[in-house]
Order: sequence, then structure tokens, then C-alpha cells
Amino acid sequence: MVNRTPILLIQELVRKNLITEEAALSLDARARQERKDLSDMLVEQNIISEKDLTTLRSKLYKLPSLDAGALQPNPDALSLIPEDVAAFYRIVAFDRDDTTLKVALVNPEDIDALEALKFVAVGKGLRLEKYIVSARELDKLLANNRTLSGDVGLALDALAQDATEVKAEAEASTLQLEEITAESPVIKIVGAILKHAVESRASDIHIEPFEERVRVRYRIDGALVKTLQLPRQLHPAIVTRIKILSEMKIDETRVSQDGRFSLRVGSRKIDYRVSTLPTKHGEKIVMRILDPFGNDVSMEQLGFQDEPRAALERAIAKPYGSILITGPTGSGKSTTIAAVLRRLNTEDVNIVTLEDPVEYFLDGVNQSQVHEEIGYTFATGLRSILRQDPDIVVVGEVRDHETAGLATQAALTGHLVLSTLHTNDAIGVIPRLIDMGIEKYLIPPTLNVVVGQRLVRRLCKACALTEKANVTEQEMITKAVQSMPRVYQETYTVKDEYTIQKPNINPGGCPECGGKGYKGRIGVYEVLEMTPAIEKLVLGTFSEAALRQEAERQGMLTMYQDGILKVLQGMASLQDILELVGDSSS
Repeated sequence: MVNRTPILLIQELVRKNLITEEAALSLDARARQERKDLSDMLVEQNIISEKDLTTLRSKLYKLPSLDAGALQPNPDALSLIPEDVAAFYRIVAFDRDDTTLKVALVNPEDIDALEALKFVAVGKGLRLEKYIVSARELDKLLANNRTLSGDVGLALDALAQDATEVKAEAEASTLQLEEITAESPVIKIVGAILKHAVESRASDIHIEPFEERVRVRYRIDGALVKTLQLPRQLHPAIVTRIKILSEMKIDETRVSQDGRFSLRVGSRKIDYRVSTLPTKHGEKIVMRILDPFGNDVSMEQLGFQDEPRAALERAIAKPYGSILITGPTGSGKSTTIAAVLRRLNTEDVNIVTLEDPVEYFLDGVNQSQVHEEIGYTFATGLRSILRQDPDIVVVGEVRDHETAGLATQAALTGHLVLSTLHTNDAIGVIPRLIDMGIEKYLIPPTLNVVVGQRLVRRLCKACALTEKANVTEQEMITKAVQSMPRVYQETYTVKDEYTIQKPNINPGGCPECGGKGYKGRIGVYEVLEMTPAIEKLVLGTFSEAALRQEAERQGMLTMYQDGILKVLQGMASLQDILELVGDSSS
């Protein structure tokens, strides 16, 4: 095998006294063993910054450096080098014309990579024009230009070449569908949809049949994004393939079904929770992606402001009582509970959960799943859990009077109980518990804290636009800050105009977010802590308005106010906050 060690680069680093020759060669050997580039190791070890390394290589090899972030690659050029080849040799073809092929490479001393480039160029009758790019930028370039349509297109081509004819008639037999699904192109199509969803950080996959097409959409950062359109005749084969994976009845199309399967994507084991729904044009499939790494969030990363987080910390520190998390479906309640459990999960406590279903697996936590079809409900399961000598009990959701009563009794008898409830905000939990039949006098001694939450898209740090707030925005922010507790007023009140950040939406423009302007999501919270004043209101004749007024008097930060703070902190856009929680001050 040809030596890929960048001798000239090592000599230059040694000459500049950045590293000894022995250390450089040792680092290079380790890089090759771990299948990394030496530049990755140099940057990881803080021997040289990525920017300085790229500049050094550009001067050393007398090649221009490339700003991959501002690059919009030519699809015709990208297609000349297969993705696996490009990743292996650390090369990418990004532009071409009638005479020239422009390529970016990390290591110009890699003879194998140069031979591969020469082979491609000679085969097309083109001359090479080489550029230096950092290892990190090249990875982004490959990732951002890896297209689901391309992978599926290859599978569709293979399907056509094999002359595999897929019939869409509803009366198609189970045997026919199983035979179709066994064809490798269909397996590749489903595999590409699942793989690209994980790479796109999607939380859900929607496969929707219509009269003449099948639409595939991903939910990314809370928004549904169309990613693919397939021929209608492929729908039965795709549905059957997913049903087989999920161990569903493939011959039952008249009723909805639920299933689950796991696949390995790279080094990660990803769980997919599958739901089918009969529609006029066939079965719609929604797959929830349960990524164990995607939910690996600590309490510090959730996005709480200092004061609300301190209130939650005080509730966690208590040996008994309940912590209720409230919000609509998809508002991050499970993530918040998982973060709290990571804090509480020690060798000296017994944590037992009851979930429907178990979404994320936590080492050291005893997790049980509800099976209502056999009578194992939240209520019956909670009774069993309380006989398991638990210290901390997690109930996936309080849905009815019986579960609410059992959870309240558990919190009253020396257990710390965590659960979720569906209400619009934190204040609404108290009247909701009363509606479920919980006596007023039981609420203050058992309810430690309520967390109301939503998820908002996080602005991309790499490309967000900084602008002065306009007159309307200025007025809204000023009004919100003036209504906040004093500690926030002192920090965020300004004499001049407010400066806020907005999404920079430019498809293909930013390598970090793909030009979407957003990357990831962050929570917007309000935390209601049980205090003597709140207790007095609960035990008397109260209204939600009176509860909110008292909570805000005591310094509770509302979700709207927390959202405004996240706008001022550069995390979220004002438009998204208004769409999410509205203007509570109006």
C-alpha cells in the first residue's frame, strides 16, 4: 500500500517548532490506525488550529484553499466520484466545465487519492484543478451534498433495469407483495429513507399515498419538510417492507397497526416506532425515530434560565412529592424527564418507570411498558410498581382519575413521582388535577413543581443575521422585559434599540444548517413552584387568572417571557416565539 503520510507537512510543523518529528509520526500512525486524517488529530490535540493548518497547507503545496461554506457544488461534478470513494480518499469534485474538473482534497501527498483523481479526469478527458480544504469542511461538503433523491434514484433505476413490475391494485395478494418487497431495489429505497432521516436529524418520517404519487416527508426541528416523491405503484411494496420489519400483519390493511423495529445506522442503533393508518389511497405510515444519542441531554443543556432551573433543582432535591411536566405532544416532555432521571440515577436509589411505550433506554433504570390490550394499564402497572420498593417513580402520563389518585398517594407516602400531563401551561395543571377528582387539600403537600414547556427552533449559530429590532419588535420586547422579574429587567433593559438575530435562509449557503437558518431545537419553559401563597389560593376559591397573577408576582417567568429572553440571547427568532406561545402581554 502507498504511504499516505504527509512528510512535507510534518517537516514544516517540526520546522515551526509546533511538534517534534517523533510525536508527529506517532500521531500519524495513530490517525491511520483510527482511520482518521492527520489533520483531524493535529486539531484535536490543539497543536494547530484548523484555519491555520489549511493556510499552512495552501502555502506549502502551492494550492489555493477553498471556502466550502460559500460553495454551491455542481451536481454533474459531484456525481463523477462515488460518495464512498470520496470519503475514503478525502476528495470531492465540486465543479467542472468542458475542459477542467475542479477538486478539493485534504492531503495532496496521498498518492492513492491523486491516482484516483487522475483516473477520473483522464476518463472524462478533463484536466485537474486542485484546491486545499480542511478535513472538517470536506466532511460537511460530503454530508450536505448527500441526497436522498440520488440514493433512491439509483434504486429506482435498478428496479426499472430488472423489469420488476409493481402492481398497485388493492386486491394484490400477500404473496405478490412479499415477492415485490424481497427485490433489493425496494429494500434499498426503504433503507435510504430510514438512513437519510437519521442523517437529517429528523424526528419523524411520513410516507403518504395519494392518487398518483407517494410523498415522503421528514419532521426536522419541528417542521415537516418534503424530501421525496415516489411513483404510486411502489406504495404497496414499501408498506409491506416496513410491516415486515415491524412484525405487523401484512395482509391487514383495513385497521391501523403499531409496531417497532431497530436498525444500525453507522455506529448507532436506532429504534423506529411505526404506526399505520388506512386512508382512501392506501395506508399512511408514520415512523417516530428514537435515537438514543438524540435524547442524551443533561439538565444544563435543556435551556432553562437560572431562576426556573433553580426551582426545578429544589424540587428534585426533595425526597418525596411530584414533578409534573406539561405541554402538547412533541414538546420535549420525555427529554426533560430523561434529563432529570440522569441527575437522579445513582446506585443508592431504586427508579422504576411505567411508559407507553418505552422510547429511550436508560442504564440503571427499571423501565416497564404499558400493555392495555392485556389489562396492564398505567393504573394497574403503578400498583405493581409501588410493591417494588421504589424511591423514584416515573409514570409516562396521567390520563385518568385512577392513575392521578395513585400517583398522588405515591407522592404522599414517601416517593418522588415524575409524570406528564396535557395542559396548555403550568397553571392549568392544578384545575386539571381537580377535574380528575384529586381533592384540593392533597395538591399542596404532593405537588412540588410544574414545568410547562414548548420546543422552538434554534437559530444556526454559524449564519444567523444580526439586525436592529424594528419599531414593532422594539415595542414588544420592551414591554415583555418590563413585565419580567427584577433580575431580568436589570440585565436586559437597554437605553438604545434592541439587537436581535434572525434566520439566514439560503438553500445550500451554510454548511452547518444546509441554508435552513435553523439547527436543532431548544425548550421554552415556565416553572410553577408550590409556595405558601399558591397553597392558600388552591385551598380557597381560586381561578386560573388568580393563580397566574400570584405566580408572576412571586417571580415566575412565563413561557412568552422565556421566549423573549431566548430571542435576546440569540437562540431563537421573535417570529417563532410569537407563533409558538403568542404575545401574552397583549
